[in-house]
Order: sequence, then C-alpha cells, then structure tokens
Amino acid sequence: MEIRSYADYLRGLDDAALISMFNFRPDLVTPVPPDMASLAVRASSAPSLARAVDALNKWQLQVLEVCAVLAEPFTEKEVAALTDKSALFVIPGLIDRGLIYQDKDGLRTPTTLKEVLGNEVAGLGPASMSKLKLKKLDEVPAASKKVLDAMVWGPPRGSIADIKKPSAGVAWLLEEGFLIPFNQQTVVLPREVAIYLRGNKVHRELENTQPPVTGSKRDNRNVQLAAIANITTFLRWTEEVLNFWAQEPATALRSGGLGVRDLKELSLHLGVDESCTAFVAEVAYLSGLLTIDPDDKILPTHQFDIWLTQNASTKWQFLASAWLTTSRLSGLVGKEGSKNVAPLGPELDRSSAATTRRLVLTLLQENSDVAVDVESLFATAQWLAPAKRAGGLQKDYVLWTLREAEWLGITGQGVLSSYGADFLEGGDSATIDTDLPKAVDHILIQSDNTAIAPGPLEHEVAQELALIADVESRGGATVFRFSEGSIRRGLDHGRTGEEISKFLAKTSKTPMPQPLEYLIADVAKKHGKLRVGNTASFIRCEDATLITQILGDKRLDILGLRKIAPEVLICGHDAAEAMNILRSCGYLPAAEDSRGLLLSGPRIQRAQTKARPPRIIGEIDKPDEIQIEGALRALRTGEKSSRKQSTMRNIATEALGSLPRTTANETLELLSDYLQNQPAKSLSIGYADNNGLVSHRIIDPLKLSAGSLIARDHATGEVQTFRIARITGVAAL
Repeated sequence: MEIRSYADYLRGLDDAALISMFNFRPDLVTPVPPDMASLAVRASSAPSLARAVDALNKWQLQVLEVCAVLAEPFTEKEVAALTDKSALFVIPGLIDRGLIYQDKDGLRTPTTLKEVLGNEVAGLGPASMSKLKLKKLDEVPAASKKVLDAMVWGPPRGSIADIKKPSAGVAWLLEEGFLIPFNQQTVVLPREVAIYLRGNKVHRELENTQPPVTGSKRDNRNVQLAAIANITTFLRWTEEVLNFWAQEPATALRSGGLGVRDLKELSLHLGVDESCTAFVAEVAYLSGLLTIDPDDKILPTHQFDIWLTQNASTKWQFLASAWLTTSRLSGLVGKEGSKNVAPLGPELDRSSAATTRRLVLTLLQENSDVAVDVESLFATAQWLAPAKRAGGLQKDYVLWTLREAEWLGITGQGVLSSYGADFLEGGDSATIDTDLPKAVDHILIQSDNTAIAPGPLEHEVAQELALIADVESRGGATVFRFSEGSIRRGLDHGRTGEEISKFLAKTSKTPMPQPLEYLIADVAKKHGKLRVGNTASFIRCEDATLITQILGDKRLDILGLRKIAPEVLICGHDAAEAMNILRSCGYLPAAEDSRGLLLSGPRIQRAQTKARPPRIIGEIDKPDEIQIEGALRALRTGEKSSRKQSTMRNIATEALGSLPRTTANETLELLSDYLQNQPAKSLSIGYADNNGLVSHRIIDPLKLSAGSLIARDHATGEVQTFRIARITGVAAL
C-alpha cells in the first residue's frame, strides 16, 4: 500500500513488527487504542515519544539526533556519512521503536520528535532557506573565523550590538548567508554551515561503545558477612522504629510527613543519623507497616503484628520489594535546597526514581565481582540513560541508591551480595534464615546497671527488655542501661517491681547486682504514690507531705495547681501534660482513671485504620506476551470496524444522504430475515444513545429477545444488547 502518513505506515506493519514496538513502548497499548489512526496519534505524541527517547542509550540517541537534523526523506547512507558505519546497525532498532519509519521515498521521523529532542538538536541551528556556497568557508577572513569558532559547536545563537551596524567579521558572514539575522541583536548559524565546519559530522565525539565499570576486588566471605550484618541491623531498626511509635506516637505535620523534632528524637533513639532514620521510616511506610491515622498520629498498623511473626527472609523481602518499586526518594530529606521535604510527606515522589534504582542495580549485577567505582558507575549509567527528563540522570539518585542498597543488605562493602542477587532474580532469599546469627535467650548484667546481649535476642526477651532498659550501644553485642526512667517505663506498662526482678534474674547468666535490686525496689515503691487523672486534670496523693512539697515547688508554677482537698490538687493541663511536667521535675506520678483505678497496663498502640501506602509514580509496566497479543487482536478488530464503518458511511451518504432509515416494523422484519437466512452476515445499524445522538455500528446479529437485539459489536468485540426502538435503520454491508 502507498504510505502517505505515519498512520499508513503503522497499518502496513505485520503482527511481529507491532508486537516488537509494543514491547519497546508499552504505553502504546495502555490502554489499547480503538484503531490504527488512534495508535498513530498516541505513538507520535510528545509524552510517548519522550518515554521512547528516554529508553535509548547514548549511541542510539546520537543516531536519532542525526536523523532529526537531516532533511526528509533521508537514507541510511546519509546517516552513516554524518556518524559512522556502525550506525547502520542502530537504525533497525529505531524503526522497531517507531522513532523512524519508511515511506516510498526514504526514511522519516514522526513530526513531534524534533520538539521532543529540542529546538537546537546537537547544538545545531535551523536549516538555511537559500543555497549556500560552503566552499567559501575554506577562505573565511580571520575576524569571521573567530565568530564561527565560537558558534560551531553550539549554541548556534550569537549576540551583537546592532544588526544594522555589524562588525566586519559578522558583516561578511551575513553577506554570504553564513549567518542568519534572528532579531535586532541576535544572529543564528545555519545548520549546513555548522555541519560543514564540524567536518561533516554532527557530534564532536561519537559515543558508540558503553564505558566500562571499574572497581576494586573484595573478599567474597567478607561481602556476605557485611551483607547479613546489614540485613540483621535493618530488620532491628524497623522493629525499633515501630515499637517506639507504638508507645509514643509522633504527630504528623499539617502538610503531611514527620516533623524535624520527631525525626531527631527517633534518630537519637536508633543511634543513627537522620538520613538513615528517614529511610527506615519511609520503607516501613511504603510496606504498610506504618500509617498516618485520620487524627494525624503516626502509628504501626496491624500488618506489623503479622510481620513480626514471619521469618527473617520474608520480613526482609517484604521491605526490600517496597523499596525497589517505589517512586519516593528519602534521600531528599535534609538535602540542601529541600527545606519543606519531610519523611512520610507528599514531596518525595520523583518519576525517574524507580527506573534509576533499577538501572544502578542492573549495573551492580553485571559487575558483581568488584566494589564499583562511583564515577565509572555514573558514567556508564549516563551512557545507558542519557536523555532522562527533568534535567538528565541525577548523580544524587545514583549515590542514594548505592547507600540504601548497602543499608538494606542488598550489597555488602559495595558489592552485590548473594542475597541481593537472589532477590533481584525473583528468588525467595531463604538462605538469610540459615545465615543469620542464632538468637540468644540470655543477657549478662554488669555491676554498673548495664546488661550485655551477646547476640540478637529472641523476640520475647527483646520486647520485655525494651520496656525496662534503654539501648546504650549497638554492634555485635548490644549494651542496655537500666535507669530510673527505664524502670518507671516498665512499671507504666503494667510490670511490678517483683516481676521485673524475676525476669532479670531468670534471663541473666550473671547474678543481679545489689545496686540494681535497690534501684528497682526504690522506683517501684515510689511509683503510683502520686497519681494524675483527668478533670482537666487532678493530682491525688495520700502523702500530705508530698502534696505540700509539690505546692511549694516553684518549677511547677506552670501547672497552676490549686488544692481542693487535703490529698487532691487540680490544674488546667490535661493528665498527659501534667505527668510529663512532674516527671521532668523528678517526681514519679502514675495515671489513674475516673474511678481511681491505677492505669498501668501495656500501652502498645496500633492504627485503627488500614494502611495507606503512598502511590507509585513512574513508568508504565511492561505488559506480558498474553496482554500484548490481546491488545493486538483488539486493535486489528477496531481497525476492521473503523474501515467498515467508513465504507458504510460512504454508501449511506451516496445512496440515502443520511444514516440508514427504517421503521421499527421494517427493522424487526429485516433483522429476522437476516438471522434466518444470512446469520453469518454483518450489518450496519444506526443506533441512538441516551442523549438522542445517533451513531453507526457494525454488528453481527445473534438473536432477537423481548424487543431487543443481541449482537456482537465489531468496535468492542463484545456481545451487547440493542433495543429495537433505538435502532434508526438497518443496512447490509
């Protein structure tokens, strides 16, 4: 067939060529267009072409830029002349992607492609409207040569004082047509002149080979040990963050996300810097283990309780999978120039985040025998993805990916670990369970009110110890410290002094020192003597001396205390605030309810709503083979239907001057006749919708039922019901 347009070219492609194009450009069939004309419109649209260009490597992009600057139609020979003979192997791939197409005269590009590549492709200006004598450039005056040298490699625009009074060098170039006046102060270098001066090349350097990734060797055993240590640490961080917020939930900012003060507090609790803390919180949020309640409280979800019961490999895969696919970048938190960016907030989405992450991990897979050099890795990534939108491939994104992969244990000492390789290949990473250090069920209490856990603790022991002790240092062994505040926290969670002492005596391999026994007994004795509840609130104490002491304490003036009975004080603050202020001044109050019952039970909180992980903003997923074949069938059917409808419209216009017209009785008779005598024949009908608008339909009638026609609509390929009363007429095709 004669190719007159891009749509005609697509109509002429066979199934294999269309399937190849859909594999390269999945957005073309998401959703499936109704016919080839719609496919052509989508394939030549700026957003679709931009995605296709982003998927090209540096060499493919250079060849495409040469195609864009050549006058159409152009030939493969012309492309090779401006680049290299190896470009001939690139052109078929560009044709497969629909970025170049063949017509009867030669090769062409979709109209919008030049807009996508930019107005000055490869630093070249517009083509000259007149024929130029380029040989004169070999004898150009010195002053003019200086002007050309400044503009030859771009940008092709130059500023002058006044176009009417140019310098001698500029005047000669304007006279010969080697410069084009753009406005009163701007001149432009024509494309032909620049290419001639570049030695009949478009690019200064042809980047037709992928730069190598370099790096240094690492001992494989040390890599695996580092990776499993990172996995253990990250799982512990996640659990600690969620347990911390289960006891003391943070409040989200009005704009969404975690405030600076809460981030610092959490960072201090974990003992890591704020960037790492933000990443741990983000991964938990992405995984649905954490959510922001309608009352703006940041709380763990019930999914966290399920996650705790799973084995380590399943836990880790759950977190790593959420990180791999997300479009959010926690590295933006705290970055210079990102003042309003907060963890869990709405400002962290970047459309290229997931593709950049996948690109970096693919390069780590291909170079898994070395710890890659960051500069060489970035150079290779830039060659593979040179045309990324929003300013090109960001080096920060690459660095953050490497850093986060190390935190997660996908890499160890900068080298892809066996766990990371298995994860990226879709494995279950089950070796994590066997390689993790065995959990221990005991601690070693020291004489200075500290305890050493000689390895990762069993879950029950770790949970109990977290209530009554604070982590002082982490590493292969974790050091916990017992203090008045930590013991009080355990008492607030319903433990008694006797229960705490029994737990420590049972769990410790060393005897419990006497100072720790005295500390527990002393705090337990004081705990609950002073009680706080809500009136807005009240303070009650059976010890009149303590009441007098509190009333006389100048530090508590902020509470505005008033004595209403020998043992009762009231204040304008709520119970929680009053307790915090009393504790900060050295008192040990406990909470009680309106009936006077001591509230000292577990305060592990969970979100009452389902997790709402953030959406993923990114590229369209590549459809599988079945989806592509289904899209192709729908497209072919739609094209056939569109062609038949066009033919039918021409027939109707010529014969009737309008849509088919028959009365309801005639319509019923004709349909009955076709169903009995010509059941395999397609019909054209006019059909009115709910708004009274009549459209042509191509149908295969199946049967009549209760005043309706059941038929297969060619446009959708589905069986539909058409009411006889709405059919304006029937005609044979």
